[in-house]
Formats: sequence, C-alpha cells, structure tokens
Amino acid sequence: MNHDAPGYGLWLLVIMNSAIFIMFAFSFFKPQTSRDWRTFGTFAAFIVALFVEMYGFPLTLYLLSGWLQTRYPNLDLLSHNSGHLWSTLLGEKGDPHFGPLHIASYIFIGGGFWLLSAAWNVLYQAQRRGVLAVSGLYARIRHPQYVAFVAILLGFLLQWPTLLTLLMFPFLVVMYSRLAINEETDMRRQFGAEFDAYAARTPRFFPSLSSLRRDS
Repeated sequence: MNHDAPGYGLWLLVIMNSAIFIMFAFSFFKPQTSRDWRTFGTFAAFIVALFVEMYGFPLTLYLLSGWLQTRYPNLDLLSHNSGHLWSTLLGEKGDPHFGPLHIASYIFIGGGFWLLSAAWNVLYQAQRRGVLAVSGLYARIRHPQYVAFVAILLGFLLQWPTLLTLLMFPFLVVMYSRLAINEETDMRRQFGAEFDAYAARTPRFFPSLSSLRRDS
C-alpha cells in the first residue's frame, strides 16, 4: 500500500469545489420564490455532503472499512481512488476516472447543467411577460429544471457514492416531484384552461416518443 499521496483532509478543495458547483447552479437556476430556495438549498446540501466525503473525511469508507478490507484485502482505503466505490465493487481495473460509470457521470452532470441553463432562459422570458412557459424544453416536458437537478445528482452518485448521498437521493427525488405537483397547482390557478391544455399534451418529466419523433 502506498500512502504517499493523501486523498483526504483537503478541506480547501471541499470549500472550493462546493462553492464552484453551487455558484454554477445558482447562476442558472436563480432562485426567487421560497419554493425555489428550498429546491436550491437541498441541492446545495447534497453537494456539500458529497465533497466533504470526497476530499475531507471519507465517512463511508470508514464505516465500511471492516467489510471492505475483508472483501478486498489489497484495497488502500487512504487512496482517493478507493472512494470510487462502484469501480471497486464491480471489479474494474485501472484508473476509475476512465471507467464507463465515471464517463457516464460526466454526461449526466454536463447534461443537467445544460438543461438548467436552457430551461431558465425560457422560464425567465415567460415570467417577464406574465405568460405560461411552453416553448423550448418546456414544449417537451413540464419541469426541465427539476429533471436537471436530478440528473446532476445522479451523475455525482455514479462518480462518487456515499452512504449519506445515497440516502438523500431518493428523498430529493420525492421532494422535487412534490414541488413539481405543487407548482402545477399554482399554474392551474393562475392560467386555468390554458395550463390544462398544456399539461394534457406535455409530459411532466419524460418526453414522449411522439415529440422525439417530431424532432428527428
């Protein structure tokens, strides 16, 4: 085992990475209402919890150390690469940063931030005019911003799973789903039949096959 390159206790990296991703998401989401702030706050909590374990203190590795050392006796728990637990559990060899799950995580994270950016611009313009957002991504699904947050969180789970974030993820998915339903109640109250017609032709979270065929 080689402990020459410490993988943890790097609290400056915890602060820097948390700040970068939270500020990046904030610049796209721009929370305004109390509902927006709850959405963004839970996302920020997930990000901080993730980077604390990624660079600060590996709580998950500590709690699983007995089982991991029994199952993988040559595993260096102090190595940063050991935190990529999916790579270890799946028996992958080589640098986990180049593994298929890690590459998939970049796709989910990058795609999620793209969704946030594209959806916010449409929503902002609609709110300025006092109309319902029905163009762009909102013509395909009713809640692209919530889908974006879930995609980003899923991407991070594929890259660096921890016990805390794995427990938080389903809770956050349920919370975003309820926020979406509550938001629709407000939209129905504000726009009435116009929103009902929009909801009837536009799926809530996943685009329909017919809309994808129209784009192809």
